[in-house]
Order: sequence, then C-alpha cells, then structure tokens
Amino acid sequence: MKKLFFAVMAALGLLASCDKDLDIQQAYSFSLETMPVPKRIGVGETAEIRCTLVREGEYADARYTIRYFQPDGKGELRMDDGTVFLPNDRYPLERFSFRLYYTSRSDDQQTIDVYIEDNMGQVVQKSFTFQNDSDTGGEEQ
Repeated sequence: MKKLFFAVMAALGLLASCDKDLDIQQAYSFSLETMPVPKRIGVGETAEIRCTLVREGEYADARYTIRYFQPDGKGELRMDDGTVFLPNDRYPLERFSFRLYYTSRSDDQQTIDVYIEDNMGQVVQKSFTFQNDSDTGGEEQ
C-alpha cells in the first residue's frame, strides 16, 4: 500500500509540474557592425556605410526597423535600394547586410545617429561624424 501511495504521489507531482506552454525566447540581443567610413567628406560627396546586423539568436517573428537623426549639419541618408530616409521616420529593415549612403549638404561638421529597433523594443544606436573636407581625398578610420 505504501508503494502505491508513493507512486500515486510521484505521478501527481510530475503532472502538476508540467506546463503545456513552452518558454520560447523571443528577444535576442543584437548589434550593428560597420566597416570603417571616411572621417572627412566635402559638400555633395557621398560616404558609403557598409552595415551588418549581428544577432545573438534567431527568432522567426523578429522584425527590425531603421531610422536616423541628424543633430549636426545637413545631409541626406539613403538605403542601398534607393530609399531616401526622412529624419526620425521608421523604415522596415528586410536584410541583415545592407549599405547606407550619406551625402553631405553642408560645409560644417555633420553627425548622424542611426537607430535599429526590433519589435521587442530593443534599440541599438551608432553615430557617424564627418568633418568638412576641402581637399579631394578623405581619410579612412
């Protein structure tokens, strides 16, 4: 009788500890890696920014958006597919490797802040600063 009692209690304990819902991690950390970019560009010149979104894990329903803000200077940022970004507007990011092109419209120092956000609310930021280049050759970082 004792064996039956312990067997029933063990079975009840196992059943009570089971959960039908699986804990699936949905939010994985990520970062934005870039190749070195020119430190100096002149008015009308364009700097290419090669970007890779590096994710620590993969979740099938993860969605990413990109936006930028320009606190200093004046210029235009566009995606390699030709999309011209408006400051602080979000655009869907469909690929993990992409290129951005920044065209200077100012002879002052220029700074752009690029933000990547996922649908879980995580945000990464990368800033780029360009000095005016009155010469034809820019320096690489």
